[in-house]
Amino acid sequence: MEQEGAMDAQWEEMDSRPGYEDSDTEGLRQALVDASKLWLAHDGLWFLEWEREHGMDAAMAADAAAWRRFAAIEATRIMSRLGLEPGGGVDALAQCLRHRLYANMCRFAIQRRGGCELRLRMLDCRVQDARERQAKPPFPCKCVGIVEFDAFARTVDPRFTTTCEQCPPDELSHGGWCEWRFGLAE
Repeated sequence: MEQEGAMDAQWEEMDSRPGYEDSDTEGLRQALVDASKLWLAHDGLWFLEWEREHGMDAAMAADAAAWRRFAAIEATRIMSRLGLEPGGGVDALAQCLRHRLYANMCRFAIQRRGGCELRLRMLDCRVQDARERQAKPPFPCKCVGIVEFDAFARTVDPRFTTTCEQCPPDELSHGGWCEWRFGLAE
């Protein structure tokens, strides 16, 4: 017992506050971008390991199930942070899309048509751009994207229907990697 006390005396307390507490606005922005990239890297590593162990079909099914749940959680937390209630329509969805983790590392365009329709076009996608640099074919993410974007939009407003205009493995024709249309069913 005395020996333990002597060993503890050799340990010096260090600052254990979260690092962001010392950051300025730009430092916080950079930390958020980095955290978003780390989140996506973990998602990719998890997927590759599941694919290696269980095959592509099982990995895609598991990925879709995980994204369905995550997208709803992400939308709920964003809405809470922004003080939004479900049912906010096109304006709420546009605002929430801008606060997704993707928004910190992927470039996209949001357009509206009237008060009932929104379109999101992913211009730069971190996953697809990396595969392109590695001379790999695009990742066929359409089946997962349909689940993900639909869950996100319906969490923001249950009246939304989600349509995929294009997404790999589709032939891409509109510029950008994928395009999603969200319509309010009245």
